[in-house]
Amino acid sequence: MIGAIIGDVVGSVYEFNNHRSKEFPLFQAKSDFTDDSVLTFATAKVLLDGGDYATTYQRFARVYPHRGYGGRFSRWIKLDDPKPYNSFGNGSAMRVAPIGFAFTDAETTLAESKRSAEVTHNHPEGIGGAQSVALAIWMARQGESKPAIRQAIEQIFGYDLSRNCELIRKVNKFDETCQGSVPEAITCFLESVDFEDCIRLSISIGGDSDTIACIAGGIAQAYYGEIPNWIVAETRFRLPQEFLDILDRFEERILEIE
Repeated sequence: MIGAIIGDVVGSVYEFNNHRSKEFPLFQAKSDFTDDSVLTFATAKVLLDGGDYATTYQRFARVYPHRGYGGRFSRWIKLDDPKPYNSFGNGSAMRVAPIGFAFTDAETTLAESKRSAEVTHNHPEGIGGAQSVALAIWMARQGESKPAIRQAIEQIFGYDLSRNCELIRKVNKFDETCQGSVPEAITCFLESVDFEDCIRLSISIGGDSDTIACIAGGIAQAYYGEIPNWIVAETRFRLPQEFLDILDRFEERILEIE
């Protein structure tokens, strides 16, 4: 899942300062993990050790506050008896990458991504956003082609993936919904030539940059496999030890599955 974390860290400085070009330094002094990474690691924690998604998301968000959580989620974090709030925000999709890597069949992948989403994002678009990203990662791991991934996402979830990155870059606005950022992130993956190019494309289209790059980065890792060592090292340097421990354990589990 390091691909998703890389996208978040790289995009962290561009979320509210969009950069409409592929030419930029991947890492800056202020590059850091945001809520996307916190909740992605929380998802991985549940997959590794069991437990409830709602409880784990609350615990991680409380331990790592002020990381850019949305308004309703920030209130949800503090509740003693948290209930889903019918959200279709892209929070469900930004935290789902580990599920795409964790299972050997599509049915379980879709069911688990739904379970992770609906503790907060129980709106059909919120669930669909999470499921589409998890399925794209799962298909990429199986060696499916980009045309096959595109066709599956369009047919199952109804996303329009016909716009290319050049067009998206001209018209894209900040949009925190699944339907306003997940198709764009998947398009960046589909148009990319390697992992780094995917991250650069994701930043270049503007919008909710860290989340778009987080979503696209997870898919790109699954598809391309190799990520330059220096990019991984720069990202790991910015993560707390708890996250590194989860990441290492999760990668060991995935190697066992594969």
